Amino acid sequence: MSESLLAVRDLAVHYPGHGPFGRRGAPVRAVDGVSFDVAPGEALGLVGESGSGKSTLGRAVLRLQPVTSGEVRFEGRDLLALRRGELQGLRRRMQMIFQDPGGALDPRMTAEEAVAEGMLVHRHVPAAEIPARVAALLAEVGLDGGSAGRRPHEFSGGQRQRIGIARALAVDPAFLVCDEPVSALDVSVRAQVVNVLGALRRSRGLAMLFIAHDLGVVRQVTSRTAVMYAGRIVEVAGTEDLLAAPRHPYTQALRSAVPVADPAPRPGRIVLAGEPPSASALPSGCPFLPRCFHPGRDARCAAERPELRAVGPGLAACHHAT
Repeated sequence: MSESLLAVRDLAVHYPGHGPFGRRGAPVRAVDGVSFDVAPGEALGLVGESGSGKSTLGRAVLRLQPVTSGEVRFEGRDLLALRRGELQGLRRRMQMIFQDPGGALDPRMTAEEAVAEGMLVHRHVPAAEIPARVAALLAEVGLDGGSAGRRPHEFSGGQRQRIGIARALAVDPAFLVCDEPVSALDVSVRAQVVNVLGALRRSRGLAMLFIAHDLGVVRQVTSRTAVMYAGRIVEVAGTEDLLAAPRHPYTQALRSAVPVADPAPRPGRIVLAGEPPSASALPSGCPFLPRCFHPGRDARCAAERPELRAVGPGLAACHHAT
């Protein structure tokens, strides 16, 4: 891989825990020692169940979320060491597309005002050129010229998300965090928005951290995917390799749930028992053990936390992955 645009090392985000009667409880380990890289122009997928820490991680790498420990470097600069003014200068290079397109837009602003806001804040485009620039961006995400003067409530959910994408692109970022950008949309428009994001990534050479809970959606956008469980990454591989031969049992279960066009039941569907462990009470060994169906699981799994290691074409955090 070429030199990293984003390098994350041993990142942790812990919250104070709350016990009974107002006492302090065990810390909530939302993100617990995560490392990964994103190369210029690369789209890295991040998948896992709700509560696995995906969105917290995405916000933390942009410093929208306080970080407990670790390192985040963007274009070689340590984001966690930057002061507010220094960080503001890098904000233009890093943007986020949020899960809820309605909540991310000011209901009082027109589409034109929402898209232009970043240009004004960062003084990225001369004022006289902003209307033409906004029109070009709205067209780029598939909205017609008559959209500029309308407010969020006049658009569908898919159209609002397109405005959110145009708003993120308005300051010409190098890196986007896409936080489940289609999960709040109707199934009928999800593919359209994913196709827009994929086309924009290719045409602009954008790097992305694409967060989702659906491997099928991630497949359409990313070249490499990391799987997150209980605040930790448990597998990383090329997206097609991951889908073809997942090595971690949790990834195997996610893969078995990817929708297919054939409505007939398919063999091998894995339904996991139980729930993920509490982020404030992680087991000492493998956090996936209570739900694991691997035939080789043993006492080592209960006693020793597996670390990511080379398995096949990627990495997996499982003692018995082959």
